Amino acid sequence: MDQKIVWSSLASSNLEDICKFIGKESPYYASLFAKRILEIIESIPYFPRAGRIVPEYRKDAIRERFYKSYRIVYRIKPSSIEIVAIVNFARLLKNIK
Repeated sequence: MDQKIVWSSLASSNLEDICKFIGKESPYYASLFAKRILEIIESIPYFPRAGRIVPEYRKDAIRERFYKSYRIVYRIKPSSIEIVAIVNFARLLKNIK
């Protein structure tokens, strides 16, 4: 595993907002949610192409993994994996640059 994980500001903000929302009802489940998301993200560099290609973009380098009703969208780069966004299934992705 030579690729490091890099977070976009959008993805960081997404995770924080989701955890705050869950935390209003249950701090425990917010913490558990964050832990599970981070476990998935930490596993991506080992098998970066295991995630499915994001249908909206149809580019081999833009992929996603899932946890519950959330999409973890990432971009495969030569020396890193960029976590682009974490969004609910119901939301369409906006333009990924």
